[in-house]
Amino acid sequence: MSFQKASDLLRLAEMASARHFGIGLQEITEEFGCDHRTAQRMTRALEDCFPNVETLTDEQRRKYWRLKGGDTQLLKVQGIRDSELAALELAIRRAERDGVQTEVAALQSLRDRLLATMPRPHARRAEADAETVLEAYGFASRPGPRVKGDPVIIATVAEALKGSHPLVVTYAGGSDPGRERVLEPHGLLIGTRRYLVARERGGNGRLQHFRLDRIRSARIEAQAFSRDPDFNLEDHAARAFGSYHDDGEHGEVIWRFRPEAAPVAREFQFHPRQEVTEEPDGALTVRFHASGQLEMAWHLYLWGDKVEVLAPDRLRELVQGFQRGDFPALP
Repeated sequence: MSFQKASDLLRLAEMASARHFGIGLQEITEEFGCDHRTAQRMTRALEDCFPNVETLTDEQRRKYWRLKGGDTQLLKVQGIRDSELAALELAIRRAERDGVQTEVAALQSLRDRLLATMPRPHARRAEADAETVLEAYGFASRPGPRVKGDPVIIATVAEALKGSHPLVVTYAGGSDPGRERVLEPHGLLIGTRRYLVARERGGNGRLQHFRLDRIRSARIEAQAFSRDPDFNLEDHAARAFGSYHDDGEHGEVIWRFRPEAAPVAREFQFHPRQEVTEEPDGALTVRFHASGQLEMAWHLYLWGDKVEVLAPDRLRELVQGFQRGDFPALP
């Protein structure tokens, strides 16, 4: 069975589960743009793949297929798709624009309940993808500088990640630039630059980072691969302050924000696993473990002389002499 046919079958199962009386041939032809004979073949496939399908007949002797019982659990594990979440977000934006607050509240509640049913990594990815769609529709924008990327390559990488397919890429970085590599993608780190977290086939077996802007070409291999069952993207990302990882400098980081900067600093999450301490004099101390000290220095510059680096020593030396006191505003 092709990927498209499998996708169509799952969509058909969703429709058969969601409708009280099931789904008929006419609805199938309209939904999938197919003829009557193809619709009949799809219902036979539905019966073969889902044992708990039942058929009903209405007063006009039209036949309907309905999915009942435990098979609906298979549909729940699919979660909410990024395109569906984006459509819901667009509806919320339109309702806000039109001033229909009761509709805004109802749609937001529906969105939150749907996301709550999803595993956390899936929910985060769906939200990120939906945000990209909102940008395309002009409802959201990302101000500030960022590295440009080839949209075709970015789309190819996204497709490989969703389907657990290997990527054949030519990469401009590393000791042998330009050669083809076969990568098994495990995730994407999005910061000032975007990094693909992947394992190279035939390599040392370790997960490595590949800058997306240095990937010159990419194509997907048809067969799927098995992801590392012990890999967790959230845990992996937490080992760095931004998107750059360096195991050699990973360690405890301690920043102390002066009392006048503490109210603003409280609004930030500098790291997903930070510990915050309120000091007696009104200052705020933030602790976390991470690497990426250069990215930390770039961020700390925004705070001028309103923050002190207590650890590590190398980061303190990196920012020393560059902390200005004449910035008119905090981040």
